[in-house]
Amino acid sequence: MSQPSGRPTGLTSAQAEDRRRQGLGNDVKLATSRSYKNIFLTNIFNPVNIVLYVIGFGMAAVGDLRSAFATVMLVVFNAVVGIIQEVRAKRQLDAIALLARAKINVLRDGDETAVDPGELVQGDVLVVRAGDQLPVDGTLVGDGKLEMDESALTGESDLVPKTAGDTVMSGSFCVTGATLVEATGVGESSFANELTKNAREFKLEQTPLQRDVNRLLRILLLIIAFYSLLSVLSFILNDLPVTVWLQVMAVVTGSVSAGLLTLITLNYSWGSVTISREGALVQQINAVESLSNVSVLCTDKTGTLTANKIRYHDVYPLSMDADALKQVLGEFAVSASTGNKTSEALAEGLAATPRTPVDEVPFSSARKWSALAFDDAQGQGVYVLGALEMLQAYFDIDPDAVTQLKTWSDAGLRVLVFAGNPDVATLHDGAGEPVLPPLTLLGIVAFSDELRPHLQETLSAFTDNGVQLKVISGDNPQTVAALAKQAGLPGDLRAVSGPELAQMSPGEFRQTAKDATVFGRITPQQKEALVDALRSEGEYVAMMGDGVNDVLSLKKANLGIAMESGS
Repeated sequence: MSQPSGRPTGLTSAQAEDRRRQGLGNDVKLATSRSYKNIFLTNIFNPVNIVLYVIGFGMAAVGDLRSAFATVMLVVFNAVVGIIQEVRAKRQLDAIALLARAKINVLRDGDETAVDPGELVQGDVLVVRAGDQLPVDGTLVGDGKLEMDESALTGESDLVPKTAGDTVMSGSFCVTGATLVEATGVGESSFANELTKNAREFKLEQTPLQRDVNRLLRILLLIIAFYSLLSVLSFILNDLPVTVWLQVMAVVTGSVSAGLLTLITLNYSWGSVTISREGALVQQINAVESLSNVSVLCTDKTGTLTANKIRYHDVYPLSMDADALKQVLGEFAVSASTGNKTSEALAEGLAATPRTPVDEVPFSSARKWSALAFDDAQGQGVYVLGALEMLQAYFDIDPDAVTQLKTWSDAGLRVLVFAGNPDVATLHDGAGEPVLPPLTLLGIVAFSDELRPHLQETLSAFTDNGVQLKVISGDNPQTVAALAKQAGLPGDLRAVSGPELAQMSPGEFRQTAKDATVFGRITPQQKEALVDALRSEGEYVAMMGDGVNDVLSLKKANLGIAMESGS
């Protein structure tokens, strides 16, 4: 593995331990679920229980100790059942998060070693390479250069170049480059933790049944208070015997069915157990009822509808014959220093011998293309693979190519264009910024997405129960629509792109969110806005996702469903 240049030695183990004792460690609690304190308080002192406590106290006050004891014990039983279920879910979620948390390379005692982010301290020297997410704030101290994706923090999709002396923020991703970063902001003081402090707070989302029960008990409490007042006045004005007053109060307080809450809690618990047997984990006990209330299910495409396993399908040659195009594509795929699922699919489908590139621009979600430059015995040239909409300004495209692109997209295939220029061998300008020369379109490449097993039966079960389905993805809307049709959604579904949504007024946006089925080229912020728009229209929304880009919409929905790969 390549090492960044300009290597400081970093801290010693003794220095790191000393700084940790001084409170300079990156000690941030896993923000995967609720705290134990929150679980206990919400189960013991929720509005329903408080009402029942008051009723129990009233029963005790009028001498009905047996009923008072029974009421309080039912409340305690409900609380214990809820606490056990939610503590169990919390422990499992925390264990999953601890196992899934990526380690970070750091210099300790002069050697590079991988440590858990929680072991970092202020002053540690991190070894940052493409693909790493920074767990702390820092300053570049190596000679290398980085391109950082800060979209999760700032909302800006453009990559940010960083050189020696520049600061980098926790939560940002290194897209290209390699260098050393000295940790300056750790723990709760880091930028990402300050930014997400409120977002990490647990939000109790009450279900319709819980809201109705709360409303009913409040009304009953008001009735009890009213009749209690009448009883007191009658007792005083009519000089009634104490025994009569006690009988009236016993009847009034006994009119509240404390067993109703117990029945609801037991059903929640049984539903949680049943769901867990199917391999799902219920974090909050009332999620069982939330699932039954869902009227709209929003789902991502990659990893949810599809198995996130793409395969090379075919090429459509334009400026060279098919065999030559396949050879160059194969060389392109196996020569890149950083791979992704696309290059892996090409390498698997098109065997080739690696070449040594003289320049490279790795793929990024902001650019939506990657490029290599060669200058060796086999010749020189620049080759680029990426999305048509990001590259079409660099070449001319003939009608036959447009027709083929549409044919493959309508068939549900993921389509990329492959272009080149044989006269240049550089991909960066004098300032180190990625730049492309004029290109010639060499061919079109198609990849197939594998649908998840039994997907059609699953989606049919939702539609048969009156649940609307919305597919929201960052991919081409026509490709997503074709996959949705393969999955069994109606053939006349409406597809809308993110740029189209961006041009709409708030009213048009809400109406489109309600009417359309497929949304493509959608940003994380637009996903959140779509869920919010559906909720504002009175829908009970569930969001299912498996990636970081789904976090905002998962939190905004009435019910969030995280796939195992993104839990």
